[in-house]
Amino acid sequence: MSDATRTRICFVCLGNIVRSPLAESMFHHLAEGAKLAHKYEVDSAGTSGWHVGEQPDRRMRRVAAGHGFKYSGRGRQFKQPDFETFDLVIAMDSDNRSNLSRLARTEEERAKIRLMREFDPQGCPTAPVPDPYYGGIDGFEEVFQIVKRSCQGLLDALEDGKV
Repeated sequence: MSDATRTRICFVCLGNIVRSPLAESMFHHLAEGAKLAHKYEVDSAGTSGWHVGEQPDRRMRRVAAGHGFKYSGRGRQFKQPDFETFDLVIAMDSDNRSNLSRLARTEEERAKIRLMREFDPQGCPTAPVPDPYYGGIDGFEEVFQIVKRSCQGLLDALEDGKV
């Protein structure tokens, strides 16, 4: 990792208004609860620039609030220089992983890219975190649960030295 005291992680989805900002906030929340937040720096971004500057999707914020979890932020686009900043780049699905891989200039940068569901104890490692944007509220609930499990799995894997 690039910093002896902090591991820097960027969670990435398409627009940076549903899945990745939730993962950023969830990971921080879980690390804080475990008194490990000092070890991690987290951020999120999108592979597209469609929602730059926008708040997270209101439906995802509403589902999260129903679980007592509140978060905010502003959408931003992942740029090639972000590979220098982050130790891990966690893609929400294979399309975003492919987009990130195309941006990477070296094998070292490509090696930083992982899929979120690799860390989900209930999911297939290559499964996507589904994008609920065009669906109903049930999809947002499903994504909340997947992201929560996957972030806990990622934190556990990092603490166990498996990542």
